[in-house]
Amino acid sequence: MLKTTAVLISVLLLSASHSGAAIPDQEFYKGKTIRIIVGFAAGGGFDAYARSVARHMGRHIAGNPVLIVENMTGAGSRVAANYLFRAPADGLIIGNFIGSLVLQQIMGDKGIEFDGRKFEWLGAPVQDETVCALTKASGINSLDDWFAAKKPVKLGGEAPGANDSDVPRVLKAALNLPLQLIEGFKGTSHIRIAAEAGEVDGGCWTWASIRTTWGKGLESGLVKAIVQVNPRKAADIPNVPNAIDYAKTAEAKVLIESGVHAPSAILRAYALPPGTPKSRVNLLQNAFNATMKDSEFLAEMKKSKLEINPLTGPEVDAFVRKLFQMDATNVAKIKEVLIPKN
Repeated sequence: MLKTTAVLISVLLLSASHSGAAIPDQEFYKGKTIRIIVGFAAGGGFDAYARSVARHMGRHIAGNPVLIVENMTGAGSRVAANYLFRAPADGLIIGNFIGSLVLQQIMGDKGIEFDGRKFEWLGAPVQDETVCALTKASGINSLDDWFAAKKPVKLGGEAPGANDSDVPRVLKAALNLPLQLIEGFKGTSHIRIAAEAGEVDGGCWTWASIRTTWGKGLESGLVKAIVQVNPRKAADIPNVPNAIDYAKTAEAKVLIESGVHAPSAILRAYALPPGTPKSRVNLLQNAFNATMKDSEFLAEMKKSKLEINPLTGPEVDAFVRKLFQMDATNVAKIKEVLIPKN
């Protein structure tokens, strides 16, 4: 009798544990708040995308949790990326840092305290295009003007690993463009303010962000797109020259392709901490994918002039792993350009 009772209790406990495991998958997010940690300042492109995602993604998650955005600036979003890597793996923290930091990891950047292969990637809302935009006050109206400039053009940047810092370094090395990179800004919104105040001449970052957050300047002629740095020209600026067409050597082309083109697809990727339960990873990946197709979300993006050309989590993961397969010779060349010698 005792043996039968013990077996019955074991069966009941096993049944309860399975039922308890199913409940969190379906009900875990009810009444919860999910934090989206953005590695850049409010008012920039990363912030704009993240706040739109936060407004719409919750209704695609069972339990309808609230999503909030927190800006955690520092070191070109390294602070946010390093934080995410150590954050609780409970599915309540999503990170949004610049994906090109993965390239910094590959090059051995000592400020990187994460392994990009271990994040659980949710996806990216857009595969970015990069443009350098300068103010009218800079006196540079074309790429030819820039090549002929008698003094270096001052560009604002954040830190190595951020595309507003990496792109100028690549262009200076590959095309010998006369430029001076001034780093330490907390985000592209701060670079814009500095450019409008005449402290810098402009900067290089994603076209989606420039077109949206600096739209009035572009429309008024106070700001102009001077050069783009893309595998193919952006469809809406076909007359803006493309940097790769001015690369005169094979090494210059490698610098542009590996240093800018390769990481551009995953610049705005969203991720979860390593070790997040797979059931919650799958749930949030599906919610992210559904958000990218949501009619209200897409209408908001169109109104904000923010492009949507998404990647799924597995697609981002594949891009990350492909970067790790880069030829060692190319890695060494890029490292020489992108990691400053202090």
